[in-house]
Amino acid sequence: MQKSDGMNYAPKGKPNIVVQKGEFVFAAIALDHGHIYGMCNGLQEAGAELKWVYDQDPAKVKAFVERYPHVKVAASEQEIFDDAEVKLIASAAVPSERGALGVRAMENGKDYFTDKAPFTTLDQLAAAKATVEATGRKFAVYYSERLHVESAVFAGQLIEEGAIGRVVQVIGLGPHLLGHSNRPDWFFKKENYGGILCDIGSHQIEQFLHYAGCKDATVVSSKVANYHAKDYPELEDFGDATLIGDNGATNYFRVDWLTPSGLGTWGDGRTVILGTEGYIELRKYIDIARDPQGDQLYLVNQQGEKHYSLHGQVGFPFFGQLILDCLNRTEHAMTQAHTFKAAELCLIAQANAIRVE
Repeated sequence: MQKSDGMNYAPKGKPNIVVQKGEFVFAAIALDHGHIYGMCNGLQEAGAELKWVYDQDPAKVKAFVERYPHVKVAASEQEIFDDAEVKLIASAAVPSERGALGVRAMENGKDYFTDKAPFTTLDQLAAAKATVEATGRKFAVYYSERLHVESAVFAGQLIEEGAIGRVVQVIGLGPHLLGHSNRPDWFFKKENYGGILCDIGSHQIEQFLHYAGCKDATVVSSKVANYHAKDYPELEDFGDATLIGDNGATNYFRVDWLTPSGLGTWGDGRTVILGTEGYIELRKYIDIARDPQGDQLYLVNQQGEKHYSLHGQVGFPFFGQLILDCLNRTEHAMTQAHTFKAAELCLIAQANAIRVE
């Protein structure tokens, strides 16, 4: 796990096996983003068997095989699609290519699990929706800043238990270290990455919908800027947005590529969740100048103040739930409607954003 490099940040958790050996086989196609490693780790920790890998770049395949030496290298994505054992395709393609790969996977009878952001245009979203409807397959998304962060998982459990009452506001801060020398060329091309609100903003909108229990929301305002990365004119290094949920809850989030190199990790991600009976603060990846370990949660409610240090304590239930959803055709990990709504709202926020300098 690379704490200094967000692009290759791949959490590992406690095994939580939900299937027998060989019962759920998956493959990895398109290794353009390092999140593929976190996705594969989570699925294998839940008992899934990684059988195949395919990418057009031999160097990426070589690095993947070094990490997972048992995996078979496919000559094409179609070789994987033709394997009846494979139930799920996991992918971290270039963002603008993720939707189309998902359509191909579903048309070949596979469920699909992609890194965020799943789309860069509303047309890609429409195509995926139509294919889900036509095939009955699943299009799942790795919204890792909630699903693969133990403090974020625990916050959801506290909210479900009523620890802070009705959630009325979520504030999300998603700063990231740019680390431009480690980034591929596509990362700096807006047509490929979709814009900052589409890309890392997708985490923030998804967690708002989840924590506040919204099925829909309205983007009230959004803006983007390139304040500092002038060598990369198509990169947006700042973005923020305000949303109102269909149940009256509100959301403000800020995302940026302005994290200084002096921070001990790739980004000081924080979330503050306000309820009618209390509030929660998450310090996801570091508690600056106090504790380099992330997954710190602070809870204040009518019973008092509590601090939880949650690293290694909670686990990541999403992956096992996703496997069982694929096998049983259920929707316990995340509903398809929620998955697509988070994607739609970040595309709308991006499309409507005011550009500032």
